[in-house]
Amino acid sequence: MNEHSFFFTAMIYLAAAVVCVPVAKKLGLGAVLGYLLAGIFIGPYVMGFIGSEGQDIMHFAEFGVVMMLFLIGIELEPTLLWKMRAPIVGMGGLQVLVSTVAIAAIAWWAGQPWQAALALGMTLSLSSTAIVLQTLKEKGLMACAAGQSAFSVLLFQDIAVIPMLAIFPLLAPAGAVTGNGGHTLREELPGWAQTLMVFGAVVLIILAGRYLVRPLMRVIARTRVRELFTTFALLLVVGISVLMTVVGLSPALGAFLGGVVLANSEYRHELESDIEPFKGLLLGLFFIAVGASIDFEMLMSSPLLMVGLVVALMVVKFLILFGLGKLFRLSTDQNLLFASSLSQVGEFAFVLLSFTRQTGILPAQTTSVMTAVVAVSMALTPLVILAYEKLLQPRFTVKEEKTPGREMDTIPEKNPVILAGFGKGGSVVGRFLLANNVPTTILDMDSDRIDLLHNVGIQAYYGDASRYDLLMAAGAAEAKVIIIATDTIEQTIAVVKEVRKNFPNLQMLVRAESLPDTFDLMELGILHIYRDYLDTSLRMGADALHILGYRAYHAQRAASTFRQHDEKAVKELSALRADKKTYLSAFRERIEEIAKLMQTDKDKTWDAESQSWDETSLIAEEGERVK
Repeated sequence: MNEHSFFFTAMIYLAAAVVCVPVAKKLGLGAVLGYLLAGIFIGPYVMGFIGSEGQDIMHFAEFGVVMMLFLIGIELEPTLLWKMRAPIVGMGGLQVLVSTVAIAAIAWWAGQPWQAALALGMTLSLSSTAIVLQTLKEKGLMACAAGQSAFSVLLFQDIAVIPMLAIFPLLAPAGAVTGNGGHTLREELPGWAQTLMVFGAVVLIILAGRYLVRPLMRVIARTRVRELFTTFALLLVVGISVLMTVVGLSPALGAFLGGVVLANSEYRHELESDIEPFKGLLLGLFFIAVGASIDFEMLMSSPLLMVGLVVALMVVKFLILFGLGKLFRLSTDQNLLFASSLSQVGEFAFVLLSFTRQTGILPAQTTSVMTAVVAVSMALTPLVILAYEKLLQPRFTVKEEKTPGREMDTIPEKNPVILAGFGKGGSVVGRFLLANNVPTTILDMDSDRIDLLHNVGIQAYYGDASRYDLLMAAGAAEAKVIIIATDTIEQTIAVVKEVRKNFPNLQMLVRAESLPDTFDLMELGILHIYRDYLDTSLRMGADALHILGYRAYHAQRAASTFRQHDEKAVKELSALRADKKTYLSAFRERIEEIAKLMQTDKDKTWDAESQSWDETSLIAEEGERVK
């Protein structure tokens, strides 16, 4: 490829991403589907900007998957990984085993030899680590039960690629060439030596991570050359990948192991920030390459066969995953998300299918068809998850309350304070009230969180605080205060409306995450709104002033003045937000006004009396704040 065509191809890829991804995000389809659509549009079967070089780019872009697994590993401490051993081995192992047996049985029933059927079963049992984790992370679903279960299964699948690569040569017909013609050092050794080499590579990564990489990072950090640290971070990931490739193992698995070893390193955050941009760019390129690799000629030549294979495969995997979710006691809505997200085939299938073609396990025609099936199933995944969000989640989340499962808890106590939500903000408030011996009834919709609170000795009750019957059971008719600190603004507004409608004498203190949330609550007539991070951020700013030489009193007074003015400005801006132009103009005026006010306060000549804490003014300021 000459210089001109290289830059032209790069321009096409970048332009396709810049155009398609924002459009997909705007339509609620997600960035991953945007990249896939970009690849389809510029691919050889639509606009034809790129052609056969798509497969070469795919191999390069797969390095993005390697980087992603390195970053996942670096976020997992070994102790946490050990705690997750049950879902990883149990759920992940069962998924690979049951899927392999089921798909192999179907392939054998369809007429494939048992060797080819078993190879297909193992290959198609895998799911896409790149697409699933990126999509779940983008939608904020990684922390939920389905996200954690999906991660466990995907991690086991990546590990399972190793024994699959070891088994495939045994399935090859007699006299077939196994491997890449001696491209890996492992293939040139006898079986016992290959096993030792695998273990040796793993031990080498662990020892090097502990005793070689960390000292090297300290030396490089002392140079204070930022780009050198970035270079070393890339060298680390590339070096692990090369080592894994030489011994014939998965580079992605090696990168994950290297990340886990460095999870406790003092340089983990620096490594993350250096590698993250490369990972994002290469993953985007990988998704574009997947979209461009879909063989539309084959799809159009036998559409019924191709659609039937894709649908049948995804349905079989969905049913197996849904059954495993039931076995491991996932709730219905989480189980549907878990099964939907993993029902496709993964990127490692491209490698395994290529291997089966080289070794003669599968004929070229079969591998071509299955490669198209894999690519289409991957491309459909974001749409499947979107369909779950729009169609299944609302229906089954509501039904979950009505079907046998965890019922709303019985509440035997009635207290002057009700706390709705014990998450990000509510947990601090709740612990503060309990520490001060204030009788508080704690309500939360997260059953896992309720169980955790019970384990640490805090009495809490499961249920939806926006329901009238739960509020009545919690004593809302007699309580004095309800603190609403639910996880989302939708939940918060639902609770606010129910309290206003049925318990007008109950004083509401409401948490808000952002300025738009604050405006929404103001429109409902809420007087006491507490924005996340406001007080913490002002305390941080006051500490910064104090470090810069301001007296403690002046720093605290500046923070208090800013807060009073900001809360007053928010009330004024709330009435203007419908008119964007007027709102922005008023916002700029308030910024200038607070800057002048702070400067005036700073320029005052302070006498001896004002150099100390003034109890009268503090009381007046506090009274002004709570108005």
